[in-house]
Amino acid sequence: MDTSAYLNSVVEQTSTFADWVDGRDASTPVPTCPKWTLTELVDHLGATQRMVTMLVNERLAEPSRAFAAYVPGPTDSTQWRAWLTDGAAAAKQAFESVADDAQVWDPAGGAAGVPFWSRRLFGEASVHRADAAGALGTRYELAPELAVAAIEDWLDTMTSRGYWENRPDFAEGMRGNGQTLHFHASDAPGEWVARREPDKVVLERTHTKADVAVRGPAADLLLVLSRRRPIDAAPTLEVHGDRALFDRWIEHMDWVSD
Repeated sequence: MDTSAYLNSVVEQTSTFADWVDGRDASTPVPTCPKWTLTELVDHLGATQRMVTMLVNERLAEPSRAFAAYVPGPTDSTQWRAWLTDGAAAAKQAFESVADDAQVWDPAGGAAGVPFWSRRLFGEASVHRADAAGALGTRYELAPELAVAAIEDWLDTMTSRGYWENRPDFAEGMRGNGQTLHFHASDAPGEWVARREPDKVVLERTHTKADVAVRGPAADLLLVLSRRRPIDAAPTLEVHGDRALFDRWIEHMDWVSD
């Protein structure tokens, strides 16, 4: 997927998210983000899109101004639909105005800010729409090809140099001596092998024998890898090998679940 495709999906998924939450009880708990209510979930998604819009529009090389510009979302849930869809549309417009090689802060530790953020907003929309579905009892669906792209975003971001360096708890939990985990989507092309090293997690797009392998439909695999669904509640997924190694991996995938 390219920047345009990512942002088109951001707009589409945000619109669906907005329809779901429009006028709903703002105090509804979000089971997959135990410290959040629907208010915090809506605010997080919309505020993140606005922060990234500012980063891209102003070609910011560091994020302090964008963080400082944070304004909470509406507390009235009847205003959420317009606030969310306006924010997604503004983000799409911002990305349409820049080239992929424009210099924008890249928290992953690389120099690919525009492509990083277009994919990251897509990943945010994909995962947090699952949060809303769980909170509201709505069926969550995501096409296999889109789910593969969201898995790619999740795994690539979680194994990035920037995440390792800025999350010492994650780094300590993920240090290893070559243990491997294989994730395999069964309904669309997508395979990843994560290898735990002493100073990083290496992510490869390949098929190979690993210490533990998890295989199944891409959307279900996304929900489990992002801690939106326990592996025991995902009967479509097959786990082969060292289950304890996979459980340890999931234990430390706590990026946005708290």
